[in-house]
Amino acid sequence: MTQDDTPGPQYEAQPGTLANQFLIAMPHLQDPWFNHTVTFLWKHNAEGALGIVINRPSTMRVADLMEELGIDLSPRRGDLAFHNQYVMSGGPVEKQKGFILHNAGREWDYTLALTPQVSLSMSRDILADIAAGNGPEHYLVALGCAGWDAGQLEREITDNVWLTTPALPELIFSDQHAQKAERAAALLGVSLSQLSSFAGHS
Repeated sequence: MTQDDTPGPQYEAQPGTLANQFLIAMPHLQDPWFNHTVTFLWKHNAEGALGIVINRPSTMRVADLMEELGIDLSPRRGDLAFHNQYVMSGGPVEKQKGFILHNAGREWDYTLALTPQVSLSMSRDILADIAAGNGPEHYLVALGCAGWDAGQLEREITDNVWLTTPALPELIFSDQHAQKAERAAALLGVSLSQLSSFAGHS
């Protein structure tokens, strides 16, 4: 699925929370789950935080996941774009649970409205609608999510593990996964390649 790269409005997170922001891994972060990642943080409160890595494709295509769930993939249904779209490795928590970020405006059996532009669904029916050509226009499918305990994310940000910036919906749904980290950092006027070079000479 190709997304128009024309920048749209960022969604400003509410004061006191990092929900609906991007977490951009600093170049020195070597954690195998998170190095070079961008995570869309969809929940953040005093109890902790939850997010979905949006730029780490797995080897599974969305069509493969649909087949595993017994969803009809007849060529007469839908535009078949999902056959070329990969499922993201969303994080090390609940690795077998599906999370679908999509443009807001419709609801399925389990849908959370996150921002005026982005919703999160976690039920089989949205995948069935995508296969039938009746799903959202833009979507990202992930297995697993990322989680932080109370105060953990704040400590990691203080320790310079992450950059944060309000999320850009166009970047969430872009299929240019290898470019997402640099593009997210550019929203802050930062170049990750320059930060990496800096760290190498510190």
